[in-house]
Amino acid sequence: MAQAERAAKARPSHGDAREVDNPKTNPDSSSNQLKDPDDWVTGHEPMTGAQASYLKTLSEQAHDPDAFDPDLEKAEASKRIDQLKRETGR
Repeated sequence: MAQAERAAKARPSHGDAREVDNPKTNPDSSSNQLKDPDDWVTGHEPMTGAQASYLKTLSEQAHDPDAFDPDLEKAEASKRIDQLKRETGR
C-alpha cells in the first residue's frame, strides 16, 4: 500500500464517529471552560508569562501602551486581552 493511501486511511473522515470537536474552535457553552474571570479561583494570582506576552503584543497593535501593566492579576489580564482582541479585530 502506498504511503499516501495509508495516511488517508489513518485519518478519520468528517463523518467518522471518532472525530472529536476542537474545544478551542467550538466551545461548549454549558462547559466549565467558559468561566467569568471574576469567578476564577486563581484570578488573584499574577498573570502568566503567556498572558503578559500576548497582552503586550495586543497593546502594541492597538497603539495603547497603557493597556499593558506588568503587575496585573490573571483575571484582569484576561479581561484586558479580551477587550484588546475586540478592539484590534483579533
